[in-house]
Amino acid sequence: MALKDKPKVDLSHIGLATVNRASGAKTAIGMHADALFRDEQVTAENIELKQKLAAFGDANPSRKLDPKLIKPSKWANRNELSYDGVEFAELKLEIESAGGNIQAIKVRPSKTVAGEYELVFGHRRHRACLELDIPVLAVIEDLVDSELFCQMDRENRARAALSPWEAGTTYAKALDEGLFPSARKLSEAASIDLSQLGKALALARLPADVINAFSNPLELQYRWAPLLTQAIQKDPDLILSRAKELLAAPVKLKAPQVLTRLLEGGGTVPPPAAKKVVVKGKDGQSAEIKLDPSKRSAVISLANIDPKRFSEVEKAIKALLS
Repeated sequence: MALKDKPKVDLSHIGLATVNRASGAKTAIGMHADALFRDEQVTAENIELKQKLAAFGDANPSRKLDPKLIKPSKWANRNELSYDGVEFAELKLEIESAGGNIQAIKVRPSKTVAGEYELVFGHRRHRACLELDIPVLAVIEDLVDSELFCQMDRENRARAALSPWEAGTTYAKALDEGLFPSARKLSEAASIDLSQLGKALALARLPADVINAFSNPLELQYRWAPLLTQAIQKDPDLILSRAKELLAAPVKLKAPQVLTRLLEGGGTVPPPAAKKVVVKGKDGQSAEIKLDPSKRSAVISLANIDPKRFSEVEKAIKALLS
């Protein structure tokens, strides 16, 4: 076939660019088509990336931080006893095995020290990484105090809930420092049940001597708040004196036992009356026993008893206490 009879080829068609790429041709038209093809690819990738980023909305990316640069905020609500239990030990072991915390903590840039951060939530995860001396995965977000407080409180309630005592002291501090104008406003802002908030605040407002009567304040319960408050309102001297006795006692009682001791004869419960028991013997001997349940005491008076038999009384008491 003669040259003039060869069919014309549309060189602007993308197929020519493909042939040229495959054959390594360096024609101007082929290079132009190749460039157009690459531009289309880049444009498509940009659109795809923008769509993926849009799916994250306003989410903040996480990054690894030196835990030493992160300080607790003044609203920190974890008592030091929270880091002594089995649960924290297990969390620390889990983080160590994973090489770091999988769930990121949240921090905000420090308001006072450049390059440092303030904890929003994730106190236990931060403490674990700090003790393990490994970087902590964190999300950084600039928040005002009220936002920090509400996010911290919601996160703690969703994860390892604060003890009633920890919650109460945190809420009391927020109100005392004017972070919220009233308990109701705090309840609304942080989505806290108002009745539960009232009980938590009542625990936090208990006298220090009463709190110290419990060996671990984390064991205080919400339902104890009205009982203790009513008892103190009725007879504060009695409750405070009992609290001091419990604090000074060499043997520490469990929390429910402390509550019972504090409330015996106090508050709305009438004090148990002292009971006297008289015992008479066949030969004129007699004994009088005064029992006082409120003081957990017994006074024994013996008459016309041979002193040689006092050892039997001592033996009987020892048998009772053993």
